[in-house]
Amino acid sequence: MGRVVVDISMSVDGYITGPNPGPEHGLGVGGEDLHRWVFHSENSPDDRQFLEAADQHGAVIMGRRTFDFVDGPNGWDDEVSYAYDHDLPGRPPIYVVTHQAPESTRLTGFTFITDGIGAAAEAAQQTAGERDTVIMAGADVIDQALVAGLVNDLRVHLSPVLMGAGTKLFELVTSKVSLTQSDVVVTPYATHLTYRVT
Repeated sequence: MGRVVVDISMSVDGYITGPNPGPEHGLGVGGEDLHRWVFHSENSPDDRQFLEAADQHGAVIMGRRTFDFVDGPNGWDDEVSYAYDHDLPGRPPIYVVTHQAPESTRLTGFTFITDGIGAAAEAAQQTAGERDTVIMAGADVIDQALVAGLVNDLRVHLSPVLMGAGTKLFELVTSKVSLTQSDVVVTPYATHLTYRVT
């Protein structure tokens, strides 16, 4: 079975969105700065390798607030979608952790899991087989997976910005989680940090 990998962009002060994330601004006000490495990846092979790795993802997990933005009028479309890369052959199956599935959706290809992060990880890993399952958002889902001991690797794309406010990562992690650093790639737009969860 493949690994469960958290993959998230974060500011130096620990935020994964800017202030006031919502239907209009999924990344919060000014949150696009967290993903400058993505938007400049055409000119940076070191940044681009992390987008191209998305081609190897067997399944994806996200939270309901992330899905609500993705599925909303300002969400994914022909210009912006999974991994922001139109050269990829398609996106993997996506599992959404939620208390209640929506009655209808704009986009297709999402499976709603109402039994918690453990059930979502199990379903995603069954689908992914030997390929990685990636938890891409949001903070609560990532934190729940870390606390439950479901994560094998933590990949943080540390963006050179201080947001000052927004959605903090690791707020639900209240006990020690040991990490072993396995890779560091530094570019002008991000420091890509990979840790094994030990």
